[in-house]
Amino acid sequence: MSGVRRAVDWVRWYVREVSGESVYDRYVTHARSHDPDAEVMSRREFERRRMDERESDPRKGFRCC
Repeated sequence: MSGVRRAVDWVRWYVREVSGESVYDRYVTHARSHDPDAEVMSRREFERRRMDERESDPRKGFRCC
């Protein structure tokens, strides 16, 4: 059973990495490690800022035309 569990965990990790879902978790970890008292953006605000940044610079590969 542990082999199945490992496989499921790996697939979950892989999907989170490819989809970008883990980016917010890394942001929170980074922000809290540098300043535990700092206010951390909500997931919604973080994603909004991330999308605005990606859309503002077409060289980042977000836009097709």
